Amino acid sequence: MTRPVLLVTNHAPPARVGAFALLAEREKVEVALFGGRLRHGAAPAGELGFPHRHITQRQAFSLASSGRYRAVLAGTNGRTALPAAYAGARRAGIPFVLWATLWAQPRGPAGLAGYAPLRWIYAHADAVATYGPHVSAYVRARGARNVHAAPQAVDDAFWGAPADCAPDLRRADFQALFAGRLEAEKGLSQLLAAWRMTGLTPPDGALVLAGAGQEPEPAPGVFGAGALDANRLRNFYRGCDVVVIPSIATRTFREPWGLVANEAMHAGLPVIATDAVGAAAGGLVRHERNGLVVPAGDVGALAGAIERLRTDGNARVRMGANARQDACVYTHAAWADGVTRALAAVGASRLEPKPPATRG
Repeated sequence: MTRPVLLVTNHAPPARVGAFALLAEREKVEVALFGGRLRHGAAPAGELGFPHRHITQRQAFSLASSGRYRAVLAGTNGRTALPAAYAGARRAGIPFVLWATLWAQPRGPAGLAGYAPLRWIYAHADAVATYGPHVSAYVRARGARNVHAAPQAVDDAFWGAPADCAPDLRRADFQALFAGRLEAEKGLSQLLAAWRMTGLTPPDGALVLAGAGQEPEPAPGVFGAGALDANRLRNFYRGCDVVVIPSIATRTFREPWGLVANEAMHAGLPVIATDAVGAAAGGLVRHERNGLVVPAGDVGALAGAIERLRTDGNARVRMGANARQDACVYTHAAWADGVTRALAAVGASRLEPKPPATRG
């Protein structure tokens, strides 16, 4: 019987469950979850449709070196899990594949302390699967070889399905949506300053803030929706005209991707994103095709992009249609295909890998 692949990661949030389940079915994968701080995405899903176990970070070494697996795949999460999984694979004499997410090294104390071992693993992993071309370029510049893109994806069937009460969520003729953590690195202050610059208030325009965190002080035309479950958030996408992802780069953070872009585009919404958002740097959000990309932190440019899509209904419709089309390439199957290509490149796949999908 073919030995499984070991995947070491911190959590299996709802956006990843379908991808992990598909990869497990194709490649016979066992997922080892070590938990810890959940900075990005939703809480871990309850029911997981794939083989998994819960471990400590240090246990990644004994598991990877146990001789029960034909390869080890590990993400960059955690302080000790990645080097432990790498060392375990080397002890067992099996291929190690890195699942790379970063396109800028965090410069906080933990990031600086972890840079040297991470760079070593970039250069010595047998293969690397990345979020997209922006991460691929970053790891290649640090010595990585045998690099394969495994594009970030959401459940396209769910996010592309119709909403059930979108008209009830309208507050103005033009409505922009921010969905994410209400924190500084997400560019919330810049977004609010840009919104004030537009001068929009109902009935002409409204900005809805959906997410967990400290809501800002009340402002004209700005409405807080709080943290939303997936069904409610899908309704908000259908009740809005554009989604804004105004993230900025900080010492400890640069948006690795931003799955909000995938979700909104499956709903047919154009996306306004900054160039500090991985989904823009990685090629999903494309300026003037399916949205607008502006310099991070440039309040005037952000305000101009909002005003442009408010006044140019034809551009909004065109970009929204392109967004729906372009998002269809970013699926759980495409992610699993990318990981399969990485495994195949080290002789550890059970399948014939598919070539990368092309964009419209």
